[in-house]
Amino acid sequence: MKSRNGLFIFAFFSVMALFSFIQIKPKKVVLFGDSITQAGVGPGGYITMMKEMLDKAGKGADFELVGAGIGGNKIYDLYLRYEEDVLAKNPDIVIIFVGVNDVWHKASSGTGTDADKFTKFYTTLVKKLQAKGITVMLCTPAAIGERTDFSNQQDGDLNYYAGIIRKLAIELNCNLIDLRKEFLAYNLANNPENKDRGILTTDRVHLNEKGNKFVAELMLKGLGI
Repeated sequence: MKSRNGLFIFAFFSVMALFSFIQIKPKKVVLFGDSITQAGVGPGGYITMMKEMLDKAGKGADFELVGAGIGGNKIYDLYLRYEEDVLAKNPDIVIIFVGVNDVWHKASSGTGTDADKFTKFYTTLVKKLQAKGITVMLCTPAAIGERTDFSNQQDGDLNYYAGIIRKLAIELNCNLIDLRKEFLAYNLANNPENKDRGILTTDRVHLNEKGNKFVAELMLKGLGI
């Protein structure tokens, strides 16, 4: 009996020792977007801040964050490069953060993306990723101007496209990070002079230090951190 107990105890601790050497593979998260995400991997960028926040929380080994942003990209640009820039990285999670240029470029350069095409490209992209077993999270575009009285030139369009993404999140069973809603709420509380920039953005669109921190926190919240 003692011999059997001894063998059992030896086997138990051997197995426990083996498990202690097994490293849990971190979840790979690809953040897929435009210039905001491209800048996000630089010093003070929102992806860099996310990594710092994860490390501070003792969860740095749980996630591998990969930025896949290119300046000027619209939804169809993401669709054209998703195989090389996303699938090739074998992610567990993809966070899609796009839509500003689809709206902004209508006024700034006479281009942009019509709402019906935006919906079709976005839907197809999400389905392609989901077909590979990837968890997809959607972000609404944050801002093209920070005025709180809806007097920014493209507020109407931006709100409409944000609404499209909210609807797709429900239809395609994706978690939503509603940056548009959160930016509006933050500005209502912190922009009493109704400035069009300088609260969370540098130029009405791209993030300043507070904006990067704000987005980093919201992204991590979306990841359940």
